[in-house]
Amino acid sequence: MHTVGTYLAARLSQIGLKHHFAVAGDFNLVLLDQLLTNQELEQVYCSNELNCGYSAEGYARACGAAAAVVTFSVGGLSAINAIAGAYAENLPVILVSGAPNTNDRATDHLLHHTMATHDFSYQLEIARRITCAAVSITSATEAPQQIDHAIRTALREKKPAYIEIACNIAAAPCAAPGPISAVIAEEPSDAATLQAAITAAAEFLRGKQKPVLLVGSKLRAAGAEKEAIELAEALGCAVTVMPAAKSFFPEDHPQFAGIYWGEVSSPGAREIVDWADSVVCLGTIFNDYSTVGWTAMPSGTGVLTAQEGHVRFEAHDFGAIHLRDFLAGLARVAPRRDATMAQFKRIGPEPRHESATAADPRAKLKRTEIVRQIQSLLTAETTVIAETGDSWFNGIGMKLPGGARFEIEMQWGSIGWSVPATFGYAVGARGRRIVALIGDGSFQLTAQEVAQMIRRQLPVLIFLINNRGYTIEVEIHDGPYNNVKNWDYAGLIAAFNAEDGRGRGLRASTGGELVAAIDIALAHQDGPTLIECVIDRDDCSPELISWGHQVAAANARPPRPQ
Repeated sequence: MHTVGTYLAARLSQIGLKHHFAVAGDFNLVLLDQLLTNQELEQVYCSNELNCGYSAEGYARACGAAAAVVTFSVGGLSAINAIAGAYAENLPVILVSGAPNTNDRATDHLLHHTMATHDFSYQLEIARRITCAAVSITSATEAPQQIDHAIRTALREKKPAYIEIACNIAAAPCAAPGPISAVIAEEPSDAATLQAAITAAAEFLRGKQKPVLLVGSKLRAAGAEKEAIELAEALGCAVTVMPAAKSFFPEDHPQFAGIYWGEVSSPGAREIVDWADSVVCLGTIFNDYSTVGWTAMPSGTGVLTAQEGHVRFEAHDFGAIHLRDFLAGLARVAPRRDATMAQFKRIGPEPRHESATAADPRAKLKRTEIVRQIQSLLTAETTVIAETGDSWFNGIGMKLPGGARFEIEMQWGSIGWSVPATFGYAVGARGRRIVALIGDGSFQLTAQEVAQMIRRQLPVLIFLINNRGYTIEVEIHDGPYNNVKNWDYAGLIAAFNAEDGRGRGLRASTGGELVAAIDIALAHQDGPTLIECVIDRDDCSPELISWGHQVAAANARPPRPQ
């Protein structure tokens, strides 16, 4: 016999999930019991609901989708920030919330965990604003159709979905799941529109001599990374990547021309985009952060924008086609246009300013030495996760070997995201080396999830940059509110370990101490290693200073005259 809870568990397993993240609360306890009956789906516990949502978001980055289970109101509303972030970052996270007993909805009962009103619909209404589908299950008979609708929509749209299940319905009998193909099937590209788009785009490119490709973060959500490489190789042109899409095009590919990020681009990338007579934008998102305060946004008739489901350029606008189909088809007929690649080679960009030479091991630790040492750790099996702040710039400046991945939250930009997201990613990607770059201010928001890394013995390597403040905010607009209370970050791991944990907490204030700490971390596989890297408050990347100046200028624009 299937119940609503076991039906949900079956569907989550059938779409490929091996884990779901959870925080217990009285409205979801029966549901959690039902989920536990599925032996193919492991329940992973988090310290709070915000972290639970972030952890699921990180898992979705590693595995393509994720699920988080929380209780009503006090839990669901806490998870909202993380789920909204998953929406902004195009990640299908299924948020499941327990809910009040159906019998209480038709009475004058006041319930705990509510706002002391008789209206229990507010969480569903809020969820509708930050998901692509939101359902409230109060009937076991209707549950299968509602669950399938939510999951199907999330997978199709690459956005979160919300499933609310009344606490007395979770164990109620329902129909057995049908074939999963009905849930995961997608509409094919419209054949006629696809062919028209390919033909018109090929003609567009034949009229250009210097095209360049610009890869954006929506390329992954479209499942089109392989096809982007095919198009690049057919054209032979230079390929630049937006910062939030770092690693979505191989950095060891001979046509990789760096990170395009306005005045803080990697050497040669901005110059080659400016030199090009056309920019083919693949899955791009242009916001104030990615355009450095609106100072770097390709525009005009030379721009072709290809998104999932939509291609636009010059006088053309095509819908109802998958991006991967468009790119693969265009690659078969695209003209050879390698002028930007030839020019990029002539520019001969120098390596980034980061020194490849080790600093004096007795010298005070600096940001550049931290970056140099982390760079030497990167392999094809590494994933770098960079928190909002100078960690963005430190990570983006690193050269990734083929197969390495890079994760960043540039659209949502919620500080504190990276600690639980690292936890979730590590759960879903056992076997990869996970390197997290996190500032001290951000770490303080969600530090508890390091304890869950210890609990699951995940050998994550955390570089905690301790410069006693919110450095990114300092460079945008400084004030006393950017200072944080210092912690003994390395010592915190001992508290998290308690009687049975095996995490390691180390501190480095010189280059030599960092070398020794990394050696210990690499040998330690029974839990995470946090290395507290102590540097000066104003020791930040020059790119952050330039970027912060432009973002501050954009923020400070006066109101338009009425």
